[in-house]
Amino acid sequence: MACDLSKGRLELCKDQIGGIKAVFFMNAGDGTIVESAEDIVTDLGVVTVYKYDTKDISNFEETINSSRETGTTFWEQVINLTVKQLNAVTRKELKIMAYGNPYVFIQDNNNNVLMFGRIHGMEVTGGTVTSGTAMGDLSGYTMVLTGREAEPANFLTAPADPTAEDYPFDSMTNTVTVTAGTDPPS
Repeated sequence: MACDLSKGRLELCKDQIGGIKAVFFMNAGDGTIVESAEDIVTDLGVVTVYKYDTKDISNFEETINSSRETGTTFWEQVINLTVKQLNAVTRKELKIMAYGNPYVFIQDNNNNVLMFGRIHGMEVTGGTVTSGTAMGDLSGYTMVLTGREAEPANFLTAPADPTAEDYPFDSMTNTVTVTAGTDPPS
């Protein structure tokens, strides 16, 4: 593998914003993940993903770990997920999530969609269930999902129609069914 760079980068406009709109979970092993030569995920196969809305309360970080001494490089992916309101349905789903190692897709506030845990899946490594103390405190769940991958999180193909019901997966070759939650959860 060549380690030679092939492109530079200009200073870009200040037109981006932080934050996550939604997190989508896909059971590990489901589907067939296809990537382009540019490492962009172009297809997932016929699958179902489960959507969690997370407006302004969740985030992710990806840390590069590289060692000259051992000759290794990997990316540690950490997602801090906050889910508001305690209820039995959410409790059960988060318990199942903690037992498994799902693939996770993040849709940020700039409409980028990235896939975390592409090879090894993401693992729940911590979290809390809290009632809060004061009236304005969180009553809900926090989950920390961690993954370690040989490459950074992959972008998905840009969606054809940002207003489509199955957005952000409408540019996939096969059908991706998005299962959103209900209010109240049932």
